[in-house]
Amino acid sequence: MTSRLAAVDIGTNTVRLLIADVTPAGLRDIVRSTVVVGLGRGLDATGRLSEEAMARTEAALAEFGAAVAGEGVDARRAVATSASRDAANAVEFLDRAEAALGFRPEVIPGEEEAALGFAAATAAVPGDPPFLVIDPGGGSTEFVFGSTAPEYAISVDMGSVRLTDRALHTRPAFPDQVERARSITAAAFGVVALPGAPSTVIGVAGTFTSLGAMHQVLPSYDRDLVHGTVLSRSDLAAMVGFLAGLTVERTAEIPSLDPSRAPVILAGAVVAAGAAAAVDARRIVVSEFDMLDGVAVGLV
Repeated sequence: MTSRLAAVDIGTNTVRLLIADVTPAGLRDIVRSTVVVGLGRGLDATGRLSEEAMARTEAALAEFGAAVAGEGVDARRAVATSASRDAANAVEFLDRAEAALGFRPEVIPGEEEAALGFAAATAAVPGDPPFLVIDPGGGSTEFVFGSTAPEYAISVDMGSVRLTDRALHTRPAFPDQVERARSITAAAFGVVALPGAPSTVIGVAGTFTSLGAMHQVLPSYDRDLVHGTVLSRSDLAAMVGFLAGLTVERTAEIPSLDPSRAPVILAGAVVAAGAAAAVDARRIVVSEFDMLDGVAVGLV
C-alpha cells in the first residue's frame, strides 16, 4: 500500500517535484519544488536540446533524486512532456535524466498530459461543468474540455519558450514584435474546436500562476493566495502590455515572480491571452493544482 509517493514533471521550461503522504483526507505535501531550467531553449530553431540546457536539467534532477531517495517513498513516477517529445536527441537526454534522477522518466503524449491536468484542476476548483482546463507550458499548450472526465483534448505546439524563440527576442519588446507574437499564437490556436461552451475555465501551471500573483501585486509569491485568482481577458491583455515595456532585468525584480521566469513570462502572457481568445473565455480561474498533482494521484 502506498503511503508516500513522488512525482516529477520534466517540462520545456521547468522541472518540478512533489513528494506527498497519502492520508484519508487526500495527499499532504512533504516537498514541492520547482526549478526553471529552460530545457527547451533553442529547440524550436535547432530541433535538439542543447548541452547547456541538458546540464542545467541534470543538476536539478540530481537534487530531486536525492530528495526522493531520502524520503523513503513507496511509489514514484517521472514524466517528460513537450521538449522531450520533440527533440531529436531525446533518448540521450532521457538516459542522462535517468542517471541523475535514479529512475527513468516516461515521455507522455500531449493527450495524457492534458488528462492528468484536467483531473487535478477540476477537483481543486469549484465551479459548474462543463469545464475547460488550459495548461500553457514552455513548448505546448493543452486544452481539455469535459464534465466529469475529458471529452475533448488537444495539445498545441505553442508555449512560452517556443514563442520567445520565435518572436520576442528583445526586451522591452517593440509593438510589431508583440503583434507578430499574437498573430503566431492565434494561428497556432486556430485548430482548437471545443464541442461546447464551458461554464468554468481553469488556467493551470506556471504561466497562469505567475500572472495571477502579479495581477494581485503580491509582495512575494503565495500559493494559497494565488489559487482561485480570477483573470479576465482584459487583465491578460493589460499584463501583456505591462510586461512588453520592461527589460528582462526589470521583469526579474517583480516581487512575486521567480526571476528565472523573467525571460519567457511576456511570451507566456501572450500565450495565455491567445488561449483565452481562442475559446472566447471571459474569465479564467487560476489553479495551483495541475498535471504534477495528477501524476501523484495516479500513484495512490
